[in-house]
Amino acid sequence: MESRFEDFFSADWMRPSNWELPGWAHMNQLELKVPKMDIVDRNNDVLVRVDLPGVKKEGVDVSLTDNTVTVKGSTSEEKKEEKGDYYRCETMQGSFSRTMSLPSEVDGSKAKSTFKDGVLEVVAPKLEKARRHSVKIS
Repeated sequence: MESRFEDFFSADWMRPSNWELPGWAHMNQLELKVPKMDIVDRNNDVLVRVDLPGVKKEGVDVSLTDNTVTVKGSTSEEKKEEKGDYYRCETMQGSFSRTMSLPSEVDGSKAKSTFKDGVLEVVAPKLEKARRHSVKIS
């Protein structure tokens, strides 16, 4: 009986790495774009870094609450090519939105942001009650 249990639980179908994705997940046309976001909890502030390649500064919207950050954006690109009787026009559009919880409460009204080379950085100071405090051991 013991060997039957071992055979059953060692079967390939029990290992998640051997599971197959559904057929639609392999389609090249289906692209889910979610920006990569790093959140760094520092002593006095929280740094949020978001990779937004190909997005222009005008197409980005950032909002903060006490404990969340939301980054929304959109891209639009149009390519035209004309050679004699040949004409090609491609229009690509997309939008994204991502909301993440922050590790501590921040003061969104004092946040500062920069956007350079496709990387958005937002620095928000922590509220006084959320900052780390040293405690002496007696």
